[in-house]
Parts: sequence; C-alpha cells; structure tokens
Amino acid sequence: MNAAKSKTLATWLAFVAGSLGLHRFYLHGPKDIWGWLHLPPALLGAYGVWRMLELGHDDRLAWALIPLLGLALSASMLAAIVYGLMPDEKWNARFNAGAAATSSGWLAVLGVLAALTVGSTVLIATIAFSGQRYFESQVEAGRQISQ
Repeated sequence: MNAAKSKTLATWLAFVAGSLGLHRFYLHGPKDIWGWLHLPPALLGAYGVWRMLELGHDDRLAWALIPLLGLALSASMLAAIVYGLMPDEKWNARFNAGAAATSSGWLAVLGVLAALTVGSTVLIATIAFSGQRYFESQVEAGRQISQ
C-alpha cells in the first residue's frame, strides 16, 4: 500500500524548493526525470546571479543566465498553484490511488496565494530584466556601428 501524498505538502514544497524539483521527487520519487530537469536552469541562473554580483552588470553571460532562474522560479510557482487548486477528488485519484484519501485545508490555499504573489513578481521582473538587457545591448551595438 502506498503512503498518501499530501496536497498541502506538495504545494508548499513547490513554493519553497520547486525550482530544485523537490515537489516532483515527493510525488513521483527520485527517479523522476522531470524532477532532475528542474536543477540545471535553477543552478545556471544562480550562477548568473553570482557572476553579476562578482563581475558587475556588464557581464553578458550573467545577462543570459539570470532569466533561467526567473523562469525556473516562475514554473515552480505555477506548479504550486496547480497543486493547491486541484480538487481533492482529482488529487486523490491521481496521487493517492490505493492509499487513504486525504483532504486539504486553508494551508494549501495560503500556499497558492503565496505562490501567486511570488510567481507573478518573479515573472514580471524576469521579463523586465531581459527586456532591459536586450535593449541596452542594441543601443551599445548601435554606438559601435556609428563609431
């Protein structure tokens, strides 16, 4: 008999450490390929943040890597929202087949609210950062051509 999976725990795992795939490992086990595919963009994006802090704002590799972290965080917030809003019946049919049925409460809803707040902020910041860096590179390229 399988252990019952908690929708609330999955929601909060996706919120807290979803960019590392912990929610996928909780739901599907350590052999889940999608869980492991969460790691590279998150780690590359974190490396981009480190490069920008160490080398400054002119590091072009950091410009390319930082949006990966933003997208990884946004994707994990979306997973938290999807898990938290899934009806209990559908959750139990999908993740608790052969186990005792579970029900979620307000903690799952609070996880959804937190994920919505953080996810929308991160996504908007990622789009703004990427757009700003793109247009700055175009202006710089135009200056080099005119010289």
